[in-house]
Amino acid sequence: MTKGFYNLTSGILSQTRRLDVIGNNMTNLSTAGYKAETYTDRTFQEVLISRVGNKDKSGAAVIGTESYILAPDQLYVDQTQGAMRETGMPLDFAIQGDGFFAIQTDNGVEYTRDGAFSLDGQGRLCLAGHGLVLGPDGAPITLTQDQQIRADGAGRIYDASTGGYMGQVGVFTFADNGQLAKGTSGLFLANGQQAQAADAPTVMWKCTEESNVDMLKEMTQMLTAQRALQGGAQVLKLYDSLLTKATTEVGRL
Repeated sequence: MTKGFYNLTSGILSQTRRLDVIGNNMTNLSTAGYKAETYTDRTFQEVLISRVGNKDKSGAAVIGTESYILAPDQLYVDQTQGAMRETGMPLDFAIQGDGFFAIQTDNGVEYTRDGAFSLDGQGRLCLAGHGLVLGPDGAPITLTQDQQIRADGAGRIYDASTGGYMGQVGVFTFADNGQLAKGTSGLFLANGQQAQAADAPTVMWKCTEESNVDMLKEMTQMLTAQRALQGGAQVLKLYDSLLTKATTEVGRL
């Protein structure tokens, strides 16, 4: 009976975690460049075997007992491109195809698809709340507050009046986007990979990439997780009642 109690509890915790991820996706529906996440779980035994192998300390094979206790497995990020939205804002940029913008944050260089940029007090192109936008050479891009600009399809920025070159928004690629790690800020970390400046990036000016969250899919998954959570809670109450009777009534016999 206690085994079922632990199995149910782990299932409830897993569904709660899944609901947290779904809620975060739905909250970021309107966040430019946001990539939807998917939470997966497996039994504790499957996770343990996948990480350390089904062997004991001596290297001998171990035949373990079957376990249905759930444990977190992976948090997958859907890197598919979101729809392009024309904003008309001169500091907005969107990447068409593969690549990420590089942002110099307090914790180092991080990466994003969010191109809703602005200028800081020194006239440097930045992503509000995160840090400075970097060019292909890894240096910040300095403009001026009152300067009119235009940009081409590679992200090169020019003075609209004189045509003078002012800098280029960097687009960086990785060997495997699936290996990128999402940091606490919501931006991506290279996670040991080497970022490479794209040779021929396609950048759309006065546009941003919309979130790739599918609201219908998230709503369906949320309802499924809620039903599983409610069902598990009800059965858990039954287990609790049976355990109470076992310790109070059966114990007197």
